[in-house]
Amino acid sequence: MNANLLFDFNVKTEDKTIEVRRVFAGGLDLVWNAWTTAELLDQWWAPRPYRTETKSLNFQENGIWHYSMLSPEGERHWCLAEYKAIEPLEKYVALDAFCNEQCEINTDFPRSLWTNIFTADGDQTIVNIAILYEKAEDVQKIIELGFREGFTMAMGNLDELLVDLTK
Repeated sequence: MNANLLFDFNVKTEDKTIEVRRVFAGGLDLVWNAWTTAELLDQWWAPRPYRTETKSLNFQENGIWHYSMLSPEGERHWCLAEYKAIEPLEKYVALDAFCNEQCEINTDFPRSLWTNIFTADGDQTIVNIAILYEKAEDVQKIIELGFREGFTMAMGNLDELLVDLTK
């Protein structure tokens, strides 16, 4: 990850949120596409050594992204994002959950509502992320599962991908 790029990660347990503000060295179109297309998401979303494999992605309101994070040992962790609102090149809202291969939600883990806002800033893009949980305990559980570390790694993966895509 480019140490010169802004990365704020704030856990606000009392507000039941995690807030992330991240700057990427890439134009708005490129960064938006990296967050919304299967071919690009599969290249950066999972923290290494895991990798992402999309089963289906329908990026439209009421569409879904059904994917797994595959461990080096071949263990799959299935996830589902349900797109609730999309404003192209500006914002999208998605309800995220762990699930199984048939998209059945795993209720042992909390769901999270992601609001991702994209803002052009010259040749960079700022992404503001607010992740809302139902309960304060849910925020703590996700942090204990290593979300901060995993998401930080994924952001670094995206930095690397953006460099490759702009060569």
